[in-house]
Amino acid sequence: MTGYIDENFLREVNFLKALVRVPSDNPPGDCARHAEEAAKLLEGLGFRVERHPVPDAVVKKHGMVSATNLIVRETFGSGKGPVIALNAHGDVVPPGQGWTVDPYGAVEKGGAIYGRGAAVSKSDYATYAFALLALKENPVGLDGTVELHLTYDEETGGFTGPDWLLGQKLTSPDYAISAGFSYTVIIAHNGVLHLEVTVKGRQAHAAMPESGADALEAATAILTALYAERKKLARAKSKTPGLGSPKLTVGQISGGFATNVVPDRVTLRLDRRLIPEEKGLAVEKTLVALIKRAGKRKGIAVDVRRIILADPLKPVKGVDTLVDTLVKHARRELKSRIAVKGVPLYTDARHYSARGIPTVLYGAGPRSILEANAHSANEHVKLSDLKAATKVIEATLRDLLKA
Repeated sequence: MTGYIDENFLREVNFLKALVRVPSDNPPGDCARHAEEAAKLLEGLGFRVERHPVPDAVVKKHGMVSATNLIVRETFGSGKGPVIALNAHGDVVPPGQGWTVDPYGAVEKGGAIYGRGAAVSKSDYATYAFALLALKENPVGLDGTVELHLTYDEETGGFTGPDWLLGQKLTSPDYAISAGFSYTVIIAHNGVLHLEVTVKGRQAHAAMPESGADALEAATAILTALYAERKKLARAKSKTPGLGSPKLTVGQISGGFATNVVPDRVTLRLDRRLIPEEKGLAVEKTLVALIKRAGKRKGIAVDVRRIILADPLKPVKGVDTLVDTLVKHARRELKSRIAVKGVPLYTDARHYSARGIPTVLYGAGPRSILEANAHSANEHVKLSDLKAATKVIEATLRDLLKA
């Protein structure tokens, strides 16, 4: 059943290259242009594409400029079979430094395509679209619906993408497969809490610091408490293979405005990774209390603002059907052991799982994000992995949609 994919693989490669060549950095998150280009490319493949612009107020609330979600729906047979969503995101982190090729050039060399988003996850726009085209080419014995959910805010939490589509009742799938890698079926991932901590004091001349309230001194006490907490977190371990321990990182710090003035304001931003055994709201409450307790002193006020809270992805009833089917076809296609595990990052796939929809991550790519240089310079996807994943998705859909 994979003859179509072999015969049309050059079209698939060119489709992916065209997607990579249109920037969709998030931040700043001005992604409507990429969605329109992607929609036109999909229409060129013969799909009918629904465009769902996200209201400006929702987009801005989540720190973006523009976003349009795309849905493609293809129904087979009576349409009474399962509805299967294939979700990939088109937003990407900015390229950064260190590239040896144009990050938007979609350069093909050494059997791979290089460019920002080539692996995460514009490759799975191609994987899912061409797997679906293969089904349309030979629909005999299929019953049900496949939907492509192509969204643009995974890098900022998925709240204007899958969460918005599901919340607006634009879709209600029975299963969901989200962007991933070819050699691993991901069944769980960690969550994340981002907090902004603002420590407010009172300016004073550096010759008389006791007449002010030093915000940096209080911030130092908060940092000490946070790093002590990080050491404690290392002792906790998730029961899910691949997830490890909770993590805590202070990623940004700013404050002060002159060398000879006691700083009256210091701002910290921190990242707290959650394992599935933890509950986000409880972690947030405990961490905020720790911060305020550590910074408490005369003349100092400490404000804590949540930037994002994303709970972990946890397996739900029915996920074994996806896992078993994907593993069977991936083993056959790749002739390799296929791992079933969790990953210590977070994705927008959790929005499906949170609504009780069996969800896994599987798509085009190597064994790890590190191998693909995802979120790093020279991000790439191997053409062999792209083709294999497309065949695995096609075969999996055929099994799930058997009349």
